[in-house]
Amino acid sequence: MKKNTNCMQTIYACFIGYIVQAIVNNFVPLLFVTFQNNYYISLERITFLITLNFIIQLFVDLLSAFFIDRIGYRISILIAHILSAAGLILLTVLPEVFSSPYTGLVIAVIIYAIGGGLLEVLVSPIIEACPTDNKEKAMSLLHSFYCWGHVGVVLLSTAFFWFFGISHWKILALMWAVIPIFNTFLFRSAPIYSLHEEGEQGLSLRELCTSKIFWMLLLMMTCAGASEQAVSQWASTFAETSLHISKTLGDLAGPLTFAACMGASRLLYGKYGDRIRLDLFMRGSCILCILSYLCISILPFPALNLLGCALCGFSVGIMWPGLFSTASVSIPRGGTTMFALLALAGDLGCSGGPTLAGLVSSYAGGSLKSGIFAAIIFPAVLLLGLIKSKKSE
Repeated sequence: MKKNTNCMQTIYACFIGYIVQAIVNNFVPLLFVTFQNNYYISLERITFLITLNFIIQLFVDLLSAFFIDRIGYRISILIAHILSAAGLILLTVLPEVFSSPYTGLVIAVIIYAIGGGLLEVLVSPIIEACPTDNKEKAMSLLHSFYCWGHVGVVLLSTAFFWFFGISHWKILALMWAVIPIFNTFLFRSAPIYSLHEEGEQGLSLRELCTSKIFWMLLLMMTCAGASEQAVSQWASTFAETSLHISKTLGDLAGPLTFAACMGASRLLYGKYGDRIRLDLFMRGSCILCILSYLCISILPFPALNLLGCALCGFSVGIMWPGLFSTASVSIPRGGTTMFALLALAGDLGCSGGPTLAGLVSSYAGGSLKSGIFAAIIFPAVLLLGLIKSKKSE
């Protein structure tokens, strides 16, 4: 992937931006059991924290289609990092301020979720606009940094808990907040490029809504987000409560392997994407995702359940960046509005996937296997959408 040297700082800042989003989405799930034990929060209320995070991001995605072009990408990306840092910091303070610790957690989640939502809308179009070749590979490589961020969050958090104890999680939250603070300064001076040629305008919301392929892309993005997060958000809790292994082993074998395999998938396409047909890779990934869900939810062997988590991570790796790249090719003048609405659909899935899994699990007596089995509907629908979109070309 050739890069214009003038945009290197922008590219590095975008990579770190997705690491920030990985922190926002994946640090708190490592603390779910701790919150249950220390703050006496039920599984249903823990489920709502996941739902709230992605619902807030969903609304930010929707609203950003109307205000980002007006206030500019630079101001928006700076606000995103400031709010992400503020939410992580307040996570350590607000539960002790309110009589109900859960209220404090909810407020902190809302704040960092706004930051996470803005990052999701902004980072992909910023790097898409950078003067680079092989943009599909660049997009996949960018999204791999979300995975490496996820790996770093799990690995470093697990090491911290091992050496210093889970009771000191607030110190770790403050340490994670340093990264968005640092990237705020990096983005402050980085060049920001436009998606359009001078004088060219992106499609309006009305124009996008008249496109059948746009609506299909929205549905597929919803399923992509749900396919990923239905396992990712519950992997740590699943390993601890369903497989009855320790917190340390659970985080390493669940979320860590999931994220590492997801990053490997994106890195693979980022390096060899010019030799691999994107549509075939995505359809094969959907089939592997369905098989991994069955491996997690049906097989009675913990080792194979954990293998299913790893396979799921690899299978979902290409879904999100692949659909962004597909949309850029299918609707070349989609612009900021298209990216924002695709992110909106993805966040809807990110909320709906783990929420469905959590609710079904709750009704099934706390069996997360039942919830994950129910979530097979998402990769199945995505596979059907990919097949239908190929036939309609």
